[in-house]
Amino acid sequence: MRLSHLAAMAAAAMIAAGPALADLNVPALNYRTGPYAPSGIPYADGFSDYMTLLNERDGGVGGERINVMECETAYNTQKGVECYEALKGENPLVFIPQSTGITYQLIPKASADGIPVHSMAYGRTSAVNGKVFEWVFIMPGTYWDAASMMVKYAMEQEGGSLEGKKIALVYHNSAYGKEPIRTLEELSKKHGYELTQLAVDHPGQEQKSQWLQIRRERPDYVFMWGWGVMNSVAIQEAANIRFPMDKFIGVWWSGSEADVLPAGAGADGYKSITWHAPGADFPAYGEIESLVHEKGTAAGDGTHVGEVGYNRGVYAAVLVTEAIKQAQEATGNANITAADMRDAYESLSISEERWNELGLPGFAQPFQVTCSDHGAPHAGVIQQWSASDKTWSLVSDFMQPDMDVVMPLIEEDSMAYASENGIEPRSCD
Repeated sequence: MRLSHLAAMAAAAMIAAGPALADLNVPALNYRTGPYAPSGIPYADGFSDYMTLLNERDGGVGGERINVMECETAYNTQKGVECYEALKGENPLVFIPQSTGITYQLIPKASADGIPVHSMAYGRTSAVNGKVFEWVFIMPGTYWDAASMMVKYAMEQEGGSLEGKKIALVYHNSAYGKEPIRTLEELSKKHGYELTQLAVDHPGQEQKSQWLQIRRERPDYVFMWGWGVMNSVAIQEAANIRFPMDKFIGVWWSGSEADVLPAGAGADGYKSITWHAPGADFPAYGEIESLVHEKGTAAGDGTHVGEVGYNRGVYAAVLVTEAIKQAQEATGNANITAADMRDAYESLSISEERWNELGLPGFAQPFQVTCSDHGAPHAGVIQQWSASDKTWSLVSDFMQPDMDVVMPLIEEDSMAYASENGIEPRSCD
C-alpha cells in the first residue's frame, strides 16, 4: 500500500479507499521521486519484495500478513514528518525514516508516542546509546563506526600508519553529511593525518571547485559522504582529474550501482564500505523471483534485484520481520503492539545459523542487540567496483571500529542530549 505525502488527506483518504489494514502495519518512508530516486527506488523495491515473499510463502509472520504502508517523501524532511503524522494513528509497529533529516525530527515525536524508529545505519549516531534513546535503533552500525573503519582500512593499506597523510572528506552539506566530521577529526589527532573538509550543496550536481581543490592539494585518500546524484557526479569528477579510484572510498550510502554506472569505465576500482554481501546468489532471491516477480506482485520492474540498494532493502525487511517474530514468541500474541516491537528490537538476535535458515547464507554478520547498544554488530567490509564486470566484490575482511575513540564521543553527545531534554538515562544492568 502506498500513501501520498499529504498529511492532511493521507490518513482518511487512504483508509477509506484502500484495502482493510493488516494487523502488522509497517510504514516505509520511501522516495521514488525527486533527485534521490535512483538511490531510493532499489531499496524500496527490496524492502517490499521481501515482505511480499513472506506474505505469499508463509502467510506473513506468525499467521498475520504484513502491510507495508509506503509513503512518498522525495527525501524531503517536511514530507517525511507529514507521513509520520498521517500514519502514527494506524497502529504502526516501527517507522523507518530512510533519511537522517527525517530521523532527527522523528526521534522526539516517536519516542513520546511510543513507536520505535529504526534508522538503519543512518540518523543520529549517539542514538545508539539505548540508555538515553529507548525507542531508537541503528543496527547494523553508525556513521561514526563507518568513519573509524574507513580510516582503519586506509591505515592498513598504508602499512599501518597514516602519519603525515592527507584525507579529504567530500560530504553532502546536510545533517547526514556532517555526521562523520567529529570522528574523523578525533582520529586525525590520534593517527596524524591532515583532514580537509569539502561540502557539496544539495543536490550535488555542481562539484567543480571541490575537485579542482583535490587536484591541487593531492590528498592520499578521498572519503565521501554523499547521496543520490551527488555520488555519481563525484565519481565522474574524480575520473576526470584522474584521481586513483582505489584511494576513493565512500560511506555505505555512496556505494551502489546508481553511483558508479553513470561514470562507465571511469568508476573502475572505486570502493565503499558496506555491511552485507552484493549480488543475488542467495536461495531467498530465487524464491522472490518465483513467488513475487513471476506472479506480477513485485514492487518494481525487477531490474534492481541484487543491486546494493535492493539488498539493503532486503536487509531492513529481515530485521523488521525477525523482530516481529521474536515479539510474537515473547508475548504469545500474533497481533503485537509497537511496545512489543520495541522490546523485541532491544533483544533482537540473528545468528549465522538463522541467516542460513532465511535463505541468506553469508549475506550479513550475526548480531545481538542489547539495552545499552542499539547498533550491533558494528561491522563493516570494503567492496570494490569492477566496471568491466559491472559487479561489486568484497576486498577486505569485516572490521570493527575503534571504540576507544567512538564510544567517548557517543557518551558525550548522548548525555548532552539527555540533559537538554530532561531525560534520566535508564540503567541497563
